[in-house]
Amino acid sequence: MRSTVTVTPAQLPEVLLHVAVVRPVFLWGAPGIGKSSLVRRFAAELGLECVTLLGTQLAPEDLIGVPELVGGRSRFAPPETIARHDPYCLFLDELNASSPEVQKAFYSLILDRRIGSYELPKGSIVIGAGNRAVDNALARPMASALVNRMVHVHLTASAKDWLQWARENDIHPWVLEYLTQRPDHLWSAAPKVEETFSTPRGWHMLSDALHSFGDDVSDEILGVLAFGTVTANHASMFKAFVKTVRHAYGLEAVLRGDARWPSAPQDRDLLYFLAEAFRARLVKELPHDKTHASAAGKQLAHRGKALLLELAELSLEIAQMVIAADDDGNAVLPTWFLVEVTRDLPRLVAARA
Repeated sequence: MRSTVTVTPAQLPEVLLHVAVVRPVFLWGAPGIGKSSLVRRFAAELGLECVTLLGTQLAPEDLIGVPELVGGRSRFAPPETIARHDPYCLFLDELNASSPEVQKAFYSLILDRRIGSYELPKGSIVIGAGNRAVDNALARPMASALVNRMVHVHLTASAKDWLQWARENDIHPWVLEYLTQRPDHLWSAAPKVEETFSTPRGWHMLSDALHSFGDDVSDEILGVLAFGTVTANHASMFKAFVKTVRHAYGLEAVLRGDARWPSAPQDRDLLYFLAEAFRARLVKELPHDKTHASAAGKQLAHRGKALLLELAELSLEIAQMVIAADDDGNAVLPTWFLVEVTRDLPRLVAARA
């Protein structure tokens, strides 16, 4: 299921507070963006115990129970995990990954809040969650009868929300600082083959591993951890970032002129990382219209042209990457800056000759 209307993790609690208390909610989202943890946190804020059922690990009898004799008649006894006296949050995780038989078993529980003669205690809430088929995750078609029994909310990853959470939850400083600089690396589309990809969950796992090893982790082990939790490109960039931290070699020093672009062959990854950070800085701070450029913006543009020349002397390919268009052929950097680069570079080259 797709939707053009989404909510961020920061917006989700308010939506659930007003919707989940009156109707069952199904939360859609890509793998690893925090659906499960958000539901558990929401339940805790309401003072409700969160009982999680994994759709992929259930059989129909796990929901409807087994028959028992009561007064000479048989009735189904729902399992202890569901049949509770106090209100609670029933979280049906990976619901759309369950078999059609299990999905059918959920019908009365979701719509009528009951299984056989057992009815959920007043004040209980029901929330389902699942991945989307477009994310190459395990997801079965959901019957229209089940779709129509829930309010569907689509969650999108938010770097701002995650970074705020990370600052309050002991995420490793390297991970926090890297994603502060490159929030676009928090999440990547799920690949069609079996390989790691970047998600908030993946970065959290990397953070936990780094805490376990400590900051003296070797470059070799750092690579094992990074490439085992996020995309290869992001892992390579993260390794280069850690190198800048360990050697106090950052983009600010290059911009100030206190350091030059790294030129040693073994520092190629560092050069690429700094060039990516340089491109991101230009995109962020150069205005679309030059007339709106501040004094600092004009100084950055002037310094940027000189740095592009120095970068091109080391690697024309990386220098071209800094000013390259996006995948659709649209210019990323302001047109006026690109025009000035084309105009002024020959003069700068002559001056350096």
